[in-house]
Amino acid sequence: MKLYNVAYSGNSYKVRLLLNQLGTVCEIVEVDILNGASRTAEFLKINPNGRTPVLDDNGFILAESNAILAYLARDTKFLPDNKKQFALVFQWLFFEQYSHEPFIATSRFWLQHKPDSPEKTAIIAAKRDGGWAALKVMEEHLAKQDFFVGTYSIADVALFAYTHVADEGGFPLDNCPKIREWVERVKAQHGYTPML
Repeated sequence: MKLYNVAYSGNSYKVRLLLNQLGTVCEIVEVDILNGASRTAEFLKINPNGRTPVLDDNGFILAESNAILAYLARDTKFLPDNKKQFALVFQWLFFEQYSHEPFIATSRFWLQHKPDSPEKTAIIAAKRDGGWAALKVMEEHLAKQDFFVGTYSIADVALFAYTHVADEGGFPLDNCPKIREWVERVKAQHGYTPML
């Protein structure tokens, strides 16, 4: 098994975290996206969308971080068999990619990797409301339970990746005590490994 990875990317990290928690051995191949390595003809043969992470499981190629999580978690405790809980896990996976990642992760990328410019300032400003809205939904949900769907699952893995570094995207968690408590619960899980 091989993972095409970017070390500082939350989308790559969530896959590495689950692999570690599963105890699955996987070769990590770093992709230098800042220098165009994901846009080369060679990489585009692996993933025509030119994005990481990509999992190669003995020739089975799978892109999209949350699809990879679901693939790896099938028939494990990280993805419930119960039909309703299974659906709720996917609800949170879709929430993470549609309502969370585009605001918090994108802001983090711009703040860490793009030079100051009027464009950067405008993009960061445009992401504020969406990011805070996502964190509010999470905070209210975590006021009622310890994990997103009953017990620890890939819903938590997916949301943890960019939430625990939300401050790096300009979203400090000072006013999100339930999220901060949940972050510590995730870090206490067996097989936890830090992003970097």
